[in-house]
Amino acid sequence: MFKRYSGITSDGLWHNNIGFVQLLGLCPLLAVSSTVINGLGLGLATMLILFASNLSVSAIRNLVRQEIRIPAFMLIIASFVTAIDLAMNAWLYDLHKILGIFIPLIVTNCAILGRAEAFASRTSIDRAALDGLMMGIGFTVVLVLLGGMREALGQGTLLANSHLMFGSIAQDWTIVLIEEYRGFLLAILPPGAFIGLGLLIVVKNIIDEKLAKPVTVMIGDAVKQH
Repeated sequence: MFKRYSGITSDGLWHNNIGFVQLLGLCPLLAVSSTVINGLGLGLATMLILFASNLSVSAIRNLVRQEIRIPAFMLIIASFVTAIDLAMNAWLYDLHKILGIFIPLIVTNCAILGRAEAFASRTSIDRAALDGLMMGIGFTVVLVLLGGMREALGQGTLLANSHLMFGSIAQDWTIVLIEEYRGFLLAILPPGAFIGLGLLIVVKNIIDEKLAKPVTVMIGDAVKQH
């Protein structure tokens, strides 16, 4: 039975979020999320690869023998990763240098292969494409939130170096939160990334708990829970 589009969307963005729930792809997530722009760059690259690979895997799912499906999926993912890597090197060279090895390493991100094997290879093209898009957006949101938190605490700014992604038009996009801020070193170091992600997961869990609590409605002497 096919999963509803609304279920695919909510899973990707919230209930089965790659960063908050599945806790996959943590190496690049924690390594490059020191600023909003770094996180956005890696997140968009991952989203495009998830979308393209899910769509392709679903399209060939009935043509690939079971014995070779994993190598076939890896080849598809590696092809898209190479294309994105070359495109960023050509058009976003400075940002590509900052993200470094973590763009090619997307091919080893178990979240991408996991979605290809567990979902895209078992469903229709439209649902597989939507799943890849929503999972990618959810992962990008985590990267941007974590990057914004670390940048704000570590540098006292937001959207620093926006020109690396958006060109000269974004030279003045930097938001200075605190003038002459000396910075909080822990926030931009690897331990700060772990702490920041942990705090974001705590916030998500608190929200989930509040949403899961039944609502008590008083009707006369009767009490109903919804």
